[in-house]
Amino acid sequence: MHWQKVTLVGVGLLGGSLGLAIKQRRLASKVDGYVRRTASIAECEKMGVVDHATRELDRAIKDADLIVLCTPLGKMREITEQMLPSLKPGAIVTDVGSVKESVVAELEPLIAGAGAHFIGSHPMAGGEKMGVTASRADLFTNAICVITPTANSNKEAVLNLEEFWKAVGSRPIKLAPSVHDDLVSRSSHLPHVVAAELANYVLSPANPKEQALVCANGFRDTTRIASGSPEMWRDIAMANGKNLSRVLGVFIEDLQEFQLALEKGDVKAIEEFFEKAKQRRDQWCGQGNSPE
Repeated sequence: MHWQKVTLVGVGLLGGSLGLAIKQRRLASKVDGYVRRTASIAECEKMGVVDHATRELDRAIKDADLIVLCTPLGKMREITEQMLPSLKPGAIVTDVGSVKESVVAELEPLIAGAGAHFIGSHPMAGGEKMGVTASRADLFTNAICVITPTANSNKEAVLNLEEFWKAVGSRPIKLAPSVHDDLVSRSSHLPHVVAAELANYVLSPANPKEQALVCANGFRDTTRIASGSPEMWRDIAMANGKNLSRVLGVFIEDLQEFQLALEKGDVKAIEEFFEKAKQRRDQWCGQGNSPE
């Protein structure tokens, strides 16, 4: 499907990469971007991620067939309420947020009331580097994109959104918003908490100054995602707090079992711990699930 106008509300890493992918693949006649800072307009023009960047939300939204919210979770409702008077009837609105249940519950009725369609999306792509200057056209290539329609979703709009994500290179799957949030609490949100705690604990100034000198590749790779936006991950943790708290409890229990095995000197249990992890990860990578 060819779109006449696509608007990216927020043009950072995800929004900028989406703009590059749309333009490179010629999926839209026009790509507009809404930004908060005047300096971002020049950055967008330099990177070529949109045809026109503006701080005027109504101008960016006007006549758009597809609108993608690439803003922090905490800002989505506020911006959506501001967008409503400018929405084109029948337009599709989606987002790239990492939490879906609360977003869908808040935005779907608001946008439906304006005569448009909201369907949640979560492309499983990104990185610890933020901002439009980190954008790249292949960010979504082969990445899973979770689409979260509800019983109220317009079927044609859902199909068109699936085709859009396929067209930028991703592999769309459909999940209920609550199922999505449960699954990503383990695979995405928990790893960020673990990486952040590793960085906080190991690099604490309370440790000897030589500590940082003996942090090699394993530590660097394991904590890479701890360099992500603190504000973004604050919002994600709060929005999916119920699920994240539950899986943290299970994770802590598993670590306590490992700790007990160490205290007992249980060589078999310790080896099985590492062997099971290796087998499961190797199988996951072998099935083509790994984005590496």
